[in-house]
Amino acid sequence: MQGVVFDIKRFAIHDGPGIRTSVFLKGCPLNCIWCQNPEGISRGITLWYFHSRCIRCGDCIPSCPENALSAHAQGSHYIRIDRSLCTSCGACVEVCPSTALSFAGRSMEHLEVAEELRKDRTFYKSSEGGITLTGGDPFAQTAFSRAILQEMKKSGIHTAVETCLLASREELESLVPYVDLFLVDLKVDDPAKHAEYTGASNERIKENFAWLVKQHGAVVVRIPIIPGYTDTEENLRAIGSYVAGLDPDIPIELVNFNPLARDKYVVLGEDYPLKRIDSVVSAERMEQLRRTVSRTGATVRLESE
Repeated sequence: MQGVVFDIKRFAIHDGPGIRTSVFLKGCPLNCIWCQNPEGISRGITLWYFHSRCIRCGDCIPSCPENALSAHAQGSHYIRIDRSLCTSCGACVEVCPSTALSFAGRSMEHLEVAEELRKDRTFYKSSEGGITLTGGDPFAQTAFSRAILQEMKKSGIHTAVETCLLASREELESLVPYVDLFLVDLKVDDPAKHAEYTGASNERIKENFAWLVKQHGAVVVRIPIIPGYTDTEENLRAIGSYVAGLDPDIPIELVNFNPLARDKYVVLGEDYPLKRIDSVVSAERMEQLRRTVSRTGATVRLESE
């Protein structure tokens, strides 16, 4: 079973209990305007251009069989990429002497991923940790995700999946037997705003969430705190009330905004959509929002707690 992975992060401490190794899978059914991992949205392998590494040798330009690369003497970005022509063949990456051109994502077999994850079993055991599939979204590669999870369960390793839950019920049911913990992102309660901010309705997400709570139970909700989008009291009260109405013991984590994602958009050649937001939310504001959710009867904490 083959899939596309864009990162494997070891010693993660915010992706489930204990020390974990997180596998970032390519592809996501949503396109959130605040996405912290924009390289994970598309299913295919993506070409990065790190202009700060570029030595302006120009070797990559004639190497491209699609003529997708050109040189521009003005500005910091010497190489321009016509991404409508790029096929991610890798010819430019192979000849680049400074790794200014590189891939976000690589094809891996599920057994290859499983072998990497088993290397950290000592840390899982000592910390009651395990592995987490994230992304992107694991349901963008359901069969690949299931194959990895099955291997982990064979080895007795705790498994977690971080997801927006925009998947078919059949896909969800196929993963449930191999997942010890679901980390579910609930971003926006209002359906119209959810569609505006993420590109899709949250109707199926809520249906899947309600089913998952009833059938599985081991769920943690995560709300990304994006100033001006998800941090309104109206939105947080609505999500808190919704979750508490299903099960008040389900933990809700408030996840602070990360402005460092801005640099990823640059190397992808994309405009950063949140130009007016350039800092994390203050600790005082995060505590205020925690109290707002708590008043709905939900169990809420900050991600760092």
